[in-house]
Amino acid sequence: MANITAAMVKDLREKTGAGMMDCKNALNETGGDIEAAIDWLRKKGLSKAAKASGRVAAEGLVSVAVHGHNAVVVEVNSETDFVARNEEFQALARSIALVALEKGIVDVEKLRDQHYPGGGTVADAIANAIATIGENMTLRRVQAISVAHGAIGSYVHNAIGEGQGKIGVIVGLESTGDTAALADLGRKLAMHVAAASPLALDSTGLDPATVEREKNVLREKNAGKPANVLEKIVESGLKSYYKEVCLVDQPFIHDPSKTVVQVVNEAAKTAGAPVVLKGFARYALGEGIDKGDGPDFAAEVASMTKG
Repeated sequence: MANITAAMVKDLREKTGAGMMDCKNALNETGGDIEAAIDWLRKKGLSKAAKASGRVAAEGLVSVAVHGHNAVVVEVNSETDFVARNEEFQALARSIALVALEKGIVDVEKLRDQHYPGGGTVADAIANAIATIGENMTLRRVQAISVAHGAIGSYVHNAIGEGQGKIGVIVGLESTGDTAALADLGRKLAMHVAAASPLALDSTGLDPATVEREKNVLREKNAGKPANVLEKIVESGLKSYYKEVCLVDQPFIHDPSKTVVQVVNEAAKTAGAPVVLKGFARYALGEGIDKGDGPDFAAEVASMTKG
């Protein structure tokens, strides 16, 4: 009998969207042959899922779910915006976000293995939706924010349903102060994050490689200057860069005369207690996905209707 590894099962799941046990059984039945296992799953009724698995899914929905002091943002992709407006797909994305919120899970693979309302796992629900709707779908990513005390702010841009749209943001405010004041500030901060698209909360959260790349650009732009002058230019340039990409240093969109950290610190007066901006998560639909050079699914459908 072939040695079926977890990596093989994961590979087959990614190719077909089928459940973990179904993939394991398919590999056992086919002696570990991936292609034969795909055919085995197709014969068992997952042909649409397997056929669709090779197509790029860069549309879909970002779903936000908030309860009390906890919140999650989830991205579930489809091939076309048309399917994103399908009530069945919206219910799927919303339910996945609620499962993530209830279980406190921020790992995609673990989330896929969780029980889905109505039976089976999240992975099974996605595979069933693929088979029913006929488009490739993927659970791409999930992130959470929690506070011990305070409030969670959220905002969804281009919303097509409650908590669902093209951009989803959650922001955590840690404080023992007035929750109504904190909620209002959280909402405004979430809108700011959606518009300003910060890379990190502060400079310590930036990828060191990103900072070094910025330093190199500044050095190259000012090549030829004395070393001591050059370092001051780089230092000044980095401060300007942080104002662009670090949330606490950005000018607040609702009052550009103040930075975000100034607004948060001033909120302590209204809230009646110190306020700490704990963190944020911002998902923009499809960002970073390589859509390839070939025709997309929507173009394929359009071409089939011509003539």
